[in-house]
Amino acid sequence: MAYQAGGQRSVPRPVPEGPEAQAYLQDCAVYLEAVPFPSVVVDHRWDVVQSNAAFASLFRAVGPHPTALPGDNFLRFVLFHPDAPSVLGDHEAGWCLPMLARFAAAVERHGHDHGLLAIRREIAQDPIMEAAYRYGLPHWIRAVGEGAVEHDGAVRPVLHPDPRWGATDCRIVEDTPRTLRDMGYTRLTMVLREARPAPAARRTRAGRRAASHLSVVPAAEA
Repeated sequence: MAYQAGGQRSVPRPVPEGPEAQAYLQDCAVYLEAVPFPSVVVDHRWDVVQSNAAFASLFRAVGPHPTALPGDNFLRFVLFHPDAPSVLGDHEAGWCLPMLARFAAAVERHGHDHGLLAIRREIAQDPIMEAAYRYGLPHWIRAVGEGAVEHDGAVRPVLHPDPRWGATDCRIVEDTPRTLRDMGYTRLTMVLREARPAPAARRTRAGRRAASHLSVVPAAEA
C-alpha cells in the first residue's frame, strides 16, 4: 500500500491490466527473490512495487513510521525516516541529495501527479528538507556535477544490520528491462561489497535534527 501525506493510507496502487502483464510481474517477483542482494522495483513516485528478502533484511532494524517505511516509499524513507542514517551511510551526500535530485526531475516530468505533489508538501513542511531542496541541491549539483545525481553505477555506503556485511559499500545497478520500463517501473539492485571497518560513529536521529540545516546548505540561506 502507498501512503499519502499525513499518514493516511491511499487506495491500492494500480497494477497493469491484462493477464500477460500480471503474469510478467509475478515472474519478475520470482526473479527478484533469486537475487542475493537488496533489490527493489519502484514507480516514478518511488512507491515500492516489488522487493526481495535481501532488501527486507537490510532494513530489518528500521522502526515503525506512518509514512516513510522503506518497503512502502523509498524516497520518503530516505528523506523523513529518523532511522535512515543508521542504515544509509553518508546519508546527506550519498543518499538524500541524489534522491532529492531525482525527485526534482520527476516533478518536472509529472508535475500534476498527486503523489509527487504530496511528497513536495511534506518536504515544504520539513525545514531541513525544504532548505536542502531549495538551496542545498542546486549548490551541491554545481559542486559535484550532474553525473552525481544518477543512481546507476553509484557506489554508496550502507550499514547492514547483519555483521557479515556490517559497514560496507554497495554499487547501485539499474537493470530495468524494457517491459518493466514500459510499465513505468525501475528496478534497482544494491550490490554489496565486502565489509570494511566500521565508522567511529553513526549518524542518529538526534544528530540530524540537532542541526539547523544540512551541511551542504549555507547557514545564512537556511
